[in-house]
Amino acid sequence: MKITTALLRRAARTDERGMSTAEYAVGTLGACTIGGVLVKIGQSDWFGDLMQDLITKIPDLLPF
Repeated sequence: MKITTALLRRAARTDERGMSTAEYAVGTLGACTIGGVLVKIGQSDWFGDLMQDLITKIPDLLPF
């Protein structure tokens, strides 16, 4: 009886490890996808113009 219980516990732990690895893989893939989209947007011309306009207008918004 003890051997069967020990094998079942070990099998349950193995399943949990695989599941957490799969969850990390999906999370990593999602983070990389979002990062890739942000890089692509950051390299576009309209985004560069938007940032340049924002930086030039900041001194006008400051109260001093």
